[in-house]
Amino acid sequence: MKKLLVVFSLVISFTACAFNGNKEATEKSEADVVEVTMIKFKFVPEVIEIKKGQTIRWVNKEKRQYHSVFFEKYGEEESDYIFPDETFDKLFDKVGEFDYRCGPHPEMIGRVIVK
Repeated sequence: MKKLLVVFSLVISFTACAFNGNKEATEKSEADVVEVTMIKFKFVPEVIEIKKGQTIRWVNKEKRQYHSVFFEKYGEEESDYIFPDETFDKLFDKVGEFDYRCGPHPEMIGRVIVK
């Protein structure tokens, strides 16, 4: 019985350590995600500055309208349509300034500045 309690205690300890490690990793990776909102046919903020290696998450907050993210002049494909409450993530691993637009609504424009 004593051995069983010792084994059980070790399992609990290892599980707690593993959980805390995953939590920290998740928090760190979430810190590298910056959010841009799509609302009222605008990207908010329209211009965003991030660090190399960060990800932008576009979130559609419209009630009924879909949008996309299209870095057209860089030869990238347009994202799938992003419907209300859906998201699109893109990692930026190069320094520079990148203009983009919404595919269905070309008047919706934005710029990502990566330092």
